[in-house]
Amino acid sequence: MFKKILIANRGEIACRVIATARKMGIKTVAVYSDADKEARHVELADEAVHIGAAPSRESYLQADRIIAACKATGAEAVHPGYGFLSENEAFAKKVEEEGIAFIGPKHYSIAAMGDKIASKKLANEAKVNTIPGWNDAIESAERAVEIAKDIGYPVMIKASAGGGGKGLRVAFNDKEALEGFTACQNEARNSFGDDRIFIEKFVEQPRHIEIQVLGDAHGNVVYLNERECSIQRRHQKVIEEAPSPFISEETRKAMGEQAVALAKAVKYQSAGTVEFVVGKNQDFYFLEMNTRLQVEHPVTECITGLDLVELMIRVAAGEELPITQADVKRNGWSIECRINAEDPFRNFLPSTGRLVKFQPPKADMFAADTQHLGGVRVDTGVYDGGEIPMYYDSMIAKLIVHGKDRNDAIAKMREALNGFVIRGVSSNIPFQAALLAHPKFVSGEFNTGFIAEHYAKGFHAEDVPHSQPDFLLALAAFMHRRYRARASRISGQLEGHGVKIGEKFVVVTVDAQGQQHHTDVSVTDFQNGTGSSAVTLNGKTYRMSSDASLGAVVVTGLVNDQPFTAQVERGAGKNPLALRVAHNGTQVEAMVLSPLGARLMKLMPYKAPPDLSKFLMSPMPGLLVEVSVQPGQQVQAGEKLAVIEAMKMENVLFAARDGVVSKVSAGKGESLAVDQVILEFA
Repeated sequence: MFKKILIANRGEIACRVIATARKMGIKTVAVYSDADKEARHVELADEAVHIGAAPSRESYLQADRIIAACKATGAEAVHPGYGFLSENEAFAKKVEEEGIAFIGPKHYSIAAMGDKIASKKLANEAKVNTIPGWNDAIESAERAVEIAKDIGYPVMIKASAGGGGKGLRVAFNDKEALEGFTACQNEARNSFGDDRIFIEKFVEQPRHIEIQVLGDAHGNVVYLNERECSIQRRHQKVIEEAPSPFISEETRKAMGEQAVALAKAVKYQSAGTVEFVVGKNQDFYFLEMNTRLQVEHPVTECITGLDLVELMIRVAAGEELPITQADVKRNGWSIECRINAEDPFRNFLPSTGRLVKFQPPKADMFAADTQHLGGVRVDTGVYDGGEIPMYYDSMIAKLIVHGKDRNDAIAKMREALNGFVIRGVSSNIPFQAALLAHPKFVSGEFNTGFIAEHYAKGFHAEDVPHSQPDFLLALAAFMHRRYRARASRISGQLEGHGVKIGEKFVVVTVDAQGQQHHTDVSVTDFQNGTGSSAVTLNGKTYRMSSDASLGAVVVTGLVNDQPFTAQVERGAGKNPLALRVAHNGTQVEAMVLSPLGARLMKLMPYKAPPDLSKFLMSPMPGLLVEVSVQPGQQVQAGEKLAVIEAMKMENVLFAARDGVVSKVSAGKGESLAVDQVILEFA
């Protein structure tokens, strides 16, 4: 077994590999860029080596520097994680030639399967069903349009070296094919250094189901069941689960056996994933093989009880697989939510910056622990006070739960999301909460178009209706009374002027139009001295109790004898006097006032927000890579104004209406803050 390995990656996957290596008694070496010098993976590793500037092409994609770091530290093997160089045939080959073990498949397997064009040809030769398409690199956007018309719209335009949603577009007409080809080529060149593009038929209403395979150097290959990955936004997975609520036992077996046959055909050694698109009648077609560890591998670990990273390391060290197909278990149900640094209420634009507060829910399992059904696992590469840099992908953490069945796992995940505190950057937690509560998700009736269909106009606060909206107001009143009770016990108060707790309150909320809504509430003790209160409003009574510390964001307790987890903060929103209450994805800002205070509140004038319609402002932090207009230029609605790059994605800003540009305030190459003015209209 290796004594020391180097992890050629960053973020949560680097931390994940370090955890298993530590469990196995193996020393670890981290590599880091300028942007990651204080990153969590650097802190966790036994040693760390600086390999270059912040952009990944100047650091994490520098194969020679990574190999040099191995030699300098005496690392005997390299784990590439996912992304970056994990599916780079030349890197794997060079590592092996330098006498360093590659913790992944052999370079010839990567060459055969990692390239989407080559893998489809090989799958055809192996008589595996594949989707109709053009499997050779396409030389121009005009040729792409011709091919797309021959195949028949809709088509999927894909970068051969693509992955993680980069270099991928769906086109429904000639215009989209022309633009999509150029955009895919640019993204692929920037992210992977390979701009080859191919086109295939886009199967409508498909499900994305993948099979985890594991092979060794002794010819053994097993499949570890499937993962359901159909909940995607712009081809980026959002929620993954294992097993799938859709496929039958017969389909599972057929897909697994086909995946194993494909892996054996390329002498596959290590963990890998064979991806299929599955039709409504459970007919399935080979999409591609990912010759690396997947982001969503934890759900497979939970239901099988296996540590995939450990098995990858053992296979790379020459050991035989310790399991046969008959040993593979399927125990309970696991769901993973990807927690990303993006603002779901601003069309999921990237959100970079400092994590002012990072407090994940309490985790009680690592990797696979079959004794811990209903457990919570958090895989992350960040920490409280750390930075989310703009140079890499948007993932903050992966939240994984393991339950006895699917409904149990969904309930556990919703509760875990309620307890996940992220401040300083926006996150997609409210969106995840909405997805988990959606009737179609709960019933398992969805496909890869689920998000595009149900959130076609973006995601808005009203898309997360709370089953009991009065509970949020009741919780605000309950916590306010606890604050009052503490204040009443402070010593040194003037006699006759001390803080009175009171029982009658008015909860005031203000809607987007500035309209006030007043709700009368009474809060009374129903178990003396226990911190339990009966909160009555709108004819309903909530019996609440909680021993959460005042000032703590996460509040756990009982309401009508049922456990709950919510978040309550004072002065965290736009109104410094309000309590911000969040539960199950819904958030309200509520002022809890005395009846007199509420009457005075009604007399306060409403201050309308300023008119910003004459400004184009940056909707996110990022790099301004293009300004497409000049002062004095007339623009029409829908015309491109600027392009901002953040987290490896290009974001194009378009004109909302016709107008004339009066001033350009920011220049190409400038780093923008959120809401920074780029240009003004006359």
